[in-house]
Amino acid sequence: MKLTVAFDVDDTLIVPQVATGLGTDTPNYEIIALYRWFQDQGHEMIIWSGSGVEYAKRWAERLGLTADAFPVKGSRLVHVAFDDCTTADLGQVTVHVKRINNRISRRVWNETKGGPGGSQSAVSA
Repeated sequence: MKLTVAFDVDDTLIVPQVATGLGTDTPNYEIIALYRWFQDQGHEMIIWSGSGVEYAKRWAERLGLTADAFPVKGSRLVHVAFDDCTTADLGQVTVHVKRINNRISRRVWNETKGGPGGSQSAVSA
């Protein structure tokens, strides 16, 4: 059975710079490996973000990931969703990805990440 599998960007495919203290957003290599595993099995892959479609596309390119679709987050029925959000059921099964340094507020980072050029990234996926 082919599944539709969705991955969120922030705090899922990437770890925000505010969480690491590195000054750049960093790929979450363990989650990226999961993404590639599902893709290698032939499932339909979705990348989405609460920060919008273009933001999701930019990060997919930076991370070297391809997706079958980049819909608005939560707008499509999916079988499995990987997300750091604990307040929404985004898929028939939602896998909660634990945030790194969750005690650190992401408010300011969320307000500024989409500026010219988007977030800074340390990508060598």
